[in-house]
Amino acid sequence: MNQYRAAERGTSITSILVTLLVAGIFFTVGFKLYTPYWEHGTVTSVVEGVVSDLDELRKPIGVIRRDIDRRFRINQVSLPERDDLRIELKEGVLHFDLVYERRVPMFYNVDAVVTFEEHYEAIKP
Repeated sequence: MNQYRAAERGTSITSILVTLLVAGIFFTVGFKLYTPYWEHGTVTSVVEGVVSDLDELRKPIGVIRRDIDRRFRINQVSLPERDDLRIELKEGVLHFDLVYERRVPMFYNVDAVVTFEEHYEAIKP
């Protein structure tokens, strides 16, 4: 009977604790990085909505910018700097350059930096 007990060993408490610790770290990092990616999805949907709206593209650049800022405010998102979204008109084509980064505090003095870079073009009607 004793030789069967020796063969029936399960995981130790140490390995269970290490597994829980590693899973907790991954869960915490994923949970903290979810917010910047969710906000970026909202920002890109606003810009894509403007790029695909012909009525919006007929407006001057200042009015387009004001409308985008208003949509950001409605969706409760903001860019770190106003210049992170540049709108330029070159040869009848509107260029929307969205370049910014978010710094997310992780643990103590460790931060994660998430960088986003998008470029959209639309022909001005």
